[in-house]
Amino acid sequence: MKYEIRYRPAYSLLVVTLSPGESIAAESGSMTYMQPTLTVRTQKREKSLLGSLGLALAGGQSFFVNEFCATTAAGEAGFSAAPLGDIGTLRVSPGKGCILQKSAYIASQGTVDLDVKWEGFSKGLFGQGLFMIRATGEGTLFINTFGAIDQHTLKEGESLIVDNFHLVAFSDTCTYQVRKFGGIKETLLSGEGFVTEIRGPGDVFIQTKNIRELAEWIWTLIEPRVQARAR
Repeated sequence: MKYEIRYRPAYSLLVVTLSPGESIAAESGSMTYMQPTLTVRTQKREKSLLGSLGLALAGGQSFFVNEFCATTAAGEAGFSAAPLGDIGTLRVSPGKGCILQKSAYIASQGTVDLDVKWEGFSKGLFGQGLFMIRATGEGTLFINTFGAIDQHTLKEGESLIVDNFHLVAFSDTCTYQVRKFGGIKETLLSGEGFVTEIRGPGDVFIQTKNIRELAEWIWTLIEPRVQARAR
């Protein structure tokens, strides 16, 4: 499969060209355009390409993907995500998977399996509103970040503490521990909430901007108007 990432780093767009017999899975809603030579089917993504629809995630979210296939002729499609930022690629291979934010997933090619029922997800270890997916198998994984992608490579025994709303993905060769930032007082006053301490060996991918903080900043601008209209 041929692909190109255009308009980096702020307005990235993933463009793929599929030859007959090739396919790519992409999160539902991420497509910007496609040529009519491609066919599409919607499915859940859970440890295998096929499955029934309607996989419900914690918090009432759903995780659907569309599979774009080139059957008799080649075709092109473009994919993007809502947050302004970059698109990067991760290589997944046997024994070298990764754990990533659900919101960071755009598309995957090959035999990449996305597991939403692994222990870290099912127990909600990463805090409210943040859902992590485990990717295994073999192929290319395309991720979107809010802002730029900041990559860190940890050696054996090296560690990094990352705010959970800046955490995009990390190698599943790493070990990790999720905890609140400081004590209760520090957590409330700092606004950091949950952090994850990640220990190598492996790679850690961080986004430079925090969409939660952006939402809170926007609310400070519109809240006075909302309150004024409510009176």
